[in-house]
Amino acid sequence: MKNNVKITRIKASMTQEQLARKVGVTRQTIGLIEKGEYNPTLQLCIAIAKELNKTLDELYWEVEL
Repeated sequence: MKNNVKITRIKASMTQEQLARKVGVTRQTIGLIEKGEYNPTLQLCIAIAKELNKTLDELYWEVEL
């Protein structure tokens, strides 16, 4: 899954640590999500989208194999 979490987080002047605390995960989890190396649960995707004031469609999309 591809995402715009990193770009959106940086535009919001938020660190990985700050976002992680707000959504209840570790900084490392946010880093892995941003790199596309971890597929978050739908619940976590929604929490991140809410914290960044974006829709799920604006943050995440599936890539065809």
